[in-house]
Amino acid sequence: MDLQVLDFPGGKVAFTSKMQFISETSEKRVPCYRVLDDYGQQIEYDCSAQVNEELAVKMYTDMVTLQIMDAIFYEAQRQGRISFYLTSMGEEAINIASAAALTNDDIVLPQYREQGVLLWRGFTVQEFANQCFGNKVDYGKGRQMPIHYGSNKHNYFTVSSPIGTQLPQAVGAAYSLKMDKKSACVAAYFGDGGTSEGDFHAGLNFAAVMEAPVIFFCRNNGWAISTHTREQFRSDGIVVRGQAYGIRSIRVDGNDALAVYSAVREAREMAIKDQRPILIEALTYRVGHHSTSDDSTKYRSMDEIEYWKMSRNPVNRFRKWVERNMWWDDKREVELRNDIRNQVLRAIQTAEKCEKPPLSDLFRDVYDTLPSNLHEQESQLRETIKSYPKDYPLDVPV
Repeated sequence: MDLQVLDFPGGKVAFTSKMQFISETSEKRVPCYRVLDDYGQQIEYDCSAQVNEELAVKMYTDMVTLQIMDAIFYEAQRQGRISFYLTSMGEEAINIASAAALTNDDIVLPQYREQGVLLWRGFTVQEFANQCFGNKVDYGKGRQMPIHYGSNKHNYFTVSSPIGTQLPQAVGAAYSLKMDKKSACVAAYFGDGGTSEGDFHAGLNFAAVMEAPVIFFCRNNGWAISTHTREQFRSDGIVVRGQAYGIRSIRVDGNDALAVYSAVREAREMAIKDQRPILIEALTYRVGHHSTSDDSTKYRSMDEIEYWKMSRNPVNRFRKWVERNMWWDDKREVELRNDIRNQVLRAIQTAEKCEKPPLSDLFRDVYDTLPSNLHEQESQLRETIKSYPKDYPLDVPV
């Protein structure tokens, strides 16, 4: 055996006379951390000190709110009342439980299936409706597609359509927290498909080298639109990639609200205390279509969808645990669902009747003083609308 070592940049490397290639896979797959079984029974774990009655009930009611809001907004799109929608059906536990484990000082950079995180932080059903309808009280002034939410008040960066761009940006935001010595971290969400983007690799390496307090939260829901995970990568999911970049990682059952909450809470503490990035891979399933532009029955079976919808439903599983603790009952369930449904329907009616943003907003908020070329473009647009009024919507104030 050769005991000599090479003092190489980055650390000492031992020499060996035995030629051995590192295996492409480990003998065993990385296990998945869970707290509740599929029937809502607790598995040898006492989280009562972390999740008391008040927190548990809020988590559950927000999961139900998200579920109902998604269903109604989806139908509103099908009715032609909004142009696009994207649900988080099957991923409610990931949304709400991860948000519950963060604080409002933590910065969130979402992908596009994290409306529940914003809901937890206090974004109202009415505010969601205003954004989807793009009316004059929408914070984005109607410039974004529906579901591209954002809120400065809630430390929630505006959703960006291009996949993965938020990951390097999240590291920069986390590094700024580090420089300011803030007791906070950044949570960056993305799907399994996002890990095929270069920004994922750049972001992880950037975070590891700069020791930025950022939680990379991957929703591995099995499908990147119509592309199955087996067609995306050969590695053991996403969790093993953390080690390659020198990042502490964990795989968690994304349909187990208690497991998600516990993992994110611990990850947050490590990220801030140790000033390091953490990677979480949550195994879940996208029960709904990718979006209203997709028909997932073209590439996966109804039996598969129904199995995850009924047998591994995260909302039902968490409800069973809450009920076992005598914190919930059927009466409160009926009242909650009726109340939320009425709230969402009223919000849609209000948002739909609200006036659209004025045409001038299309040219504002980029420059402090509007440059001449934008003045010219605005004038040209107004002249075109005068010439062809029937080709432009009547509900946009000119």
